[in-house]
Amino acid sequence: METAQVLETIRMIEEENLDIRTITMGISLLDCIDSDGEKARQKIYDKIVTKAANLVAVGEQISAEFGIPIINKRISVTPIALVAGASDDSDYVAYAKTLDEAAKAVGVNFIGGFSALVEKGYSTGDRKLIASIPAALAQTERVCSSVNVGTTRAGINMDAVKQMGEIIKETAELTKDNQGLGCAKLVVFANAVEDNPFMAGAFHGVGEADCVIHVGVSGPGVVKRALEKVRGESFDVVAETVKQTAFKITRMGQLVGVEASKRLGVPFGIVDLSLAPTPAIGDSVAHVLEEMGLEVVGTHGTTAALALLNDAVKKGGVMACGHVGGLSGAFIPVSEDAGMIDAVINGSLSLAKLEAMTAICSVGLDMIAIPGNTPSATIAAMIADEAAIGVINHKTTAVRLIPAPGTDVGDTVEFGGLLGYCPVMPVNQFASTDFIQRGGRIPAPIHSFKN
Repeated sequence: METAQVLETIRMIEEENLDIRTITMGISLLDCIDSDGEKARQKIYDKIVTKAANLVAVGEQISAEFGIPIINKRISVTPIALVAGASDDSDYVAYAKTLDEAAKAVGVNFIGGFSALVEKGYSTGDRKLIASIPAALAQTERVCSSVNVGTTRAGINMDAVKQMGEIIKETAELTKDNQGLGCAKLVVFANAVEDNPFMAGAFHGVGEADCVIHVGVSGPGVVKRALEKVRGESFDVVAETVKQTAFKITRMGQLVGVEASKRLGVPFGIVDLSLAPTPAIGDSVAHVLEEMGLEVVGTHGTTAALALLNDAVKKGGVMACGHVGGLSGAFIPVSEDAGMIDAVINGSLSLAKLEAMTAICSVGLDMIAIPGNTPSATIAAMIADEAAIGVINHKTTAVRLIPAPGTDVGDTVEFGGLLGYCPVMPVNQFASTDFIQRGGRIPAPIHSFKN
């Protein structure tokens, strides 16, 4: 980086909340597979604590030397359903506890990969893992779980969709003392990516190297400040401004990723340039959209504004780095974005509008609290809708819903930290039960056949 770029980056860090949201080490556990579950878990623990022994220390060194805040250091691992499936264990909670212990030993705040990929059907390991999710998330602190229920090539596994509605409800109940916090660590995907550095959906794909470093950057505040300087200008100027800003943010992410790779002695994977908000003032994607001229996010025009933002972020990032991956766009979680929270409270942002926005954004219905008595079939139908958007549009979509036990519309669920707080949002009261009970698979769309 040239001196001018360095100085500009320092200004963005000091004044505009620019940070590296996460350095995530992906670790393959395929060589830990063993028919003896106890031996497999020991191999898993040993490999994680060996590979990630210096992850936190290196992250802190880079942060201190370069003056770049690195908020989180995390680990993603091979989907545990693939690893544990060789054993004859009846459930996989013990594997989750092993991951939790390893995460604590190396000092990372989250470890992702208590996961299963069931878009086309279940293996025995998949069934055991999914059944274990509620207890696993209730009995661990740092473990994150994800299940992929659909892809554009395979269609949507509606049996898995139905089951995940039930699993989310059970997870909420088992963590009801923390207002269903376990559900904040559980994501249901369509078209999940193998190199996502962000939690709770990160896992280490089987196509990845044995060990790799991914970086997730952020910077909604930087984009908003840049747009403040072009108020009243045309959308051509807005798009170019976002693109140039994303370029600078991604360059910083690449710098950190390459440096971490060198110091840790593992390959550099990708930069995920997603604009990831936090509840802090000045770090909101919603406020970026409002800077484009919306009175409040959720009003008419919101989806178009998000489309421009997402596309311009991708264009700028791809120009800046040859290895952009993950989700790379704009996140719209409700509880983690101060502007989204305000929009829900004032009534401008509904679940229906959020669903429309998920056809554009990086992920989907994210960190949304709903009434605790919401039926599992309704939750499953919400998952199905999101999966359909992803499958039809060749994009990643996801659902992270919290049916907070004992709450109703108008209540507030408090999670703290980056997870923020969440007004409980109303859901459609008409039933989807008969729809969900059908099971089977929704076939892949015709445009999926490209060979």
